Formats: sequence, structure tokens, C-alpha cells
Amino acid sequence: MPKPGQMTEDCTVIAWHKREGDPVHRGDVLFEIETDKSTMEVEAFDEGVLLRIVAPEGATIPVNAVCAWVGEAGESVPEGAPAAVGAAVEAPGALEAAVALDVPTAVPATPAGAAAPPAARGEGRLRISPRAARTAAEAGIDPRGIAGTGPEGRITERDVRAAIEARTSAATPAPAPVPVGAAAANAVPALGEGEEPPRPLSRMRRVIAARLALSATTIPTFTVTAGVDVTGLLALRRELKSDGIDLSVTDYVLAAVAQALVEFPDVNARTDGISVWPRRAVHLGLAVSLPAGLVVPVIRDADRLSVYGLHAEAARLATAARDGRLGPDGLTGSTFTVSNLGMFGVDAFTAIINPGESGVLAVASAQETPVAVNGGLAVRSIMRLTLTADHRMVDGELGARFLNAIRRRLENHRELRRDAALG
Repeated sequence: MPKPGQMTEDCTVIAWHKREGDPVHRGDVLFEIETDKSTMEVEAFDEGVLLRIVAPEGATIPVNAVCAWVGEAGESVPEGAPAAVGAAVEAPGALEAAVALDVPTAVPATPAGAAAPPAARGEGRLRISPRAARTAAEAGIDPRGIAGTGPEGRITERDVRAAIEARTSAATPAPAPVPVGAAAANAVPALGEGEEPPRPLSRMRRVIAARLALSATTIPTFTVTAGVDVTGLLALRRELKSDGIDLSVTDYVLAAVAQALVEFPDVNARTDGISVWPRRAVHLGLAVSLPAGLVVPVIRDADRLSVYGLHAEAARLATAARDGRLGPDGLTGSTFTVSNLGMFGVDAFTAIINPGESGVLAVASAQETPVAVNGGLAVRSIMRLTLTADHRMVDGELGARFLNAIRRRLENHRELRRDAALG
């Protein structure tokens, strides 16, 4: 099973394109998989015959696990080949690679008489596998009080699930007598006429919730907001549109952010909670809403693209995302994300950081606002930008300067005009 993204730990096989006994050639599509973000095709990297399918359709298995055996006709499958897997299994090695979360070392209080289990720590940081962190976030459990049984005391998913079971058992008292009439009052109400039965959260929704919960509970953030006068920018858009060139506000924001990341290289970085990796290339994420949830396609080398180039690449990635055809290169490696809800008329909003990135910019709508200009009043189009940054990489002053650099570029529509002409 390939690893489509840095945070992907397992994938679901949704369709096989080959059957056991079929010839396989390099580049043939073997099967399709679904991740938390998209679907993708898996191609053969060698030639031979498909001897055995290990992961049937519908199976969810860890990345790097065996999905099938390909070899010469008549060749026996190696001894000890895994049986078909129907549920996700935590694999050693890659899946046990610890993500050290930068959290305080204080252990939460425990009930009287109970010994607090030691948390898996190293130099003040929690050592926990990505799957374990996600499971803990979904269950609303604090992993700092869990004893890790993995290598070097790392907390594994099994440790978290054991803690959840222990908490559930301890919190479940003996059933008390039910007063007469109370049973009917507490019963789950029947569905009314025309009401639909509840439906389970999709895999994508569950993963989105887990990742954002992990972000909200483990990343120390701060937020700064600035109003940007985009009167000139909107006039430029109208002028270009009259010439048949339809560029969106998002395209210009992407250009301004990409250039600001070059100006402030400390913001153009990623972290795992232990180390910070500065990046020379500017790979910029763009939040795209889908009926099934939210994905963040990545515009690679965004600083090298003109506004025209950014427009074309953003459109291509958005289409691929909606078709579920984004590959690993289209979903990984970003240092910063832009999220625009301005087309829905919102005055301002705060976005949640995509784990690993330095920050996210929330773009609201442009509102006609009376402002003081040269001692008088004028109506200008003001658009509010809200930066949420990871305090482990970006301090308040740096964040403010970075946001002002974005504002300066958006307000200098002549500079943007020259940039647009590069396309």
C-alpha cells in the first residue's frame, strides 16, 4: 500500500482492476484506493502475473502493508503471506514513528488513590504515534496520562484504546432502578413523519474532525487581523475582465501570500512538534470545499507563478479534487494555506491550521466601508484578512509583519497589474 500523504496511515481498497491470474505490466492500474482526502489509482511497478490479492475491495489496511503478490506464473506465494485484512491494523515501523507533540509535561490530576501512569516523554515532549494522537483526539482523552508501550515509551493506538476502555469501565456505574414512567421519558424518540434516520459520519468527515481536533488541541496559536483596501484591486479585476481576462480575488491573494513567504522565509516552514524544517520552495495550500468535506490541494512553487499561472493551477487542482483524482504531489508538502470564504459574504472568520504548517490565512468578503482619506470621508472596499499562526514557528511580531506584507501587495494594484502581465 503506497503512502499518498505525510499524515496518511491507512487506505481503503475500493476497486481492483486486475484479477488473480491476470498478466501485469509495468504501469498497469492494479487497484484504486480511497484516503481521507481523495481517491487514486495504484499502478504496477513491475511485471508478472497477479498471484494473489491480499487486500480485497473494502479492506482498510496500513500504508506499506502487502496488498497483493505479483510474480512468475506458477510461483508460490512466499510463506507467511498475510491473510486478507478487513480492518485497519497498526503496523510497526512507519506507523509507529513518533510524532512528538509540543505540550506541557504536567500530568492531569487522577482520582484519589489512583496512581498516575507515566506519560511517554522525551525532553518535555510527548512521544505518540500519529494514529494514537488521532484516536485520542476523537475520544476526547488527554494522552499525557497514558503509559506508552511502544519503542522508547511511545504511546501507540493500542495504549490509547486501552485507556479508553479503562475509562469507560470505570465511568460505568451499576444500573440504578428506573422510576416508573422514566423509561418512557428517556427512550429514544421515534422518527417523526418525513424525518430521515441518522447516518454515520463518512471516513473523510471523521478524519477531518480528528485532524482539526488534533490541531486545535496541540498547536499553540495566535491570531491577527488586518483590513485591506482592495478598491484598486477590484477596479483592476473589472478592467481585465472587460478584456476577457477573468482573474479572481483568490488568485491575487495567492500571489501576495507566495511573495510574502519569500520575503519572510521563517514563515515558509513545517514542523512535527520537535523540529522545524525551513523550505526554500514555496508550496502553498488552497482550501477547497467538496460535498464530502474539505481538502487542501497544494500549488507547488507558487512563488514562481504569475497571477495567470496561479489561476490556472488552482483551477486544475480544484477540478482534480472534486473528481477525487489528486495524487500525493497534489496533497503534501505545503507550508501555509489560504482559505477564502469571501464569496459567501462573511465579514471575517478564523481558520484552523493544517497540522505541520506554519499558518493559515482566512479571507473574508470585501465590504464597502466609510474611511478617512486626506481629512475627509470616502467609501472604500475593505477586505478583512485573518492570520492564524503556529507560535512554535511564528511570533506575534513576525506574524504582523508577514500579514502587512500581504496587505501591501494587495493594495498596490499597479504592482499586481505588472505581475498579471507576466502570464
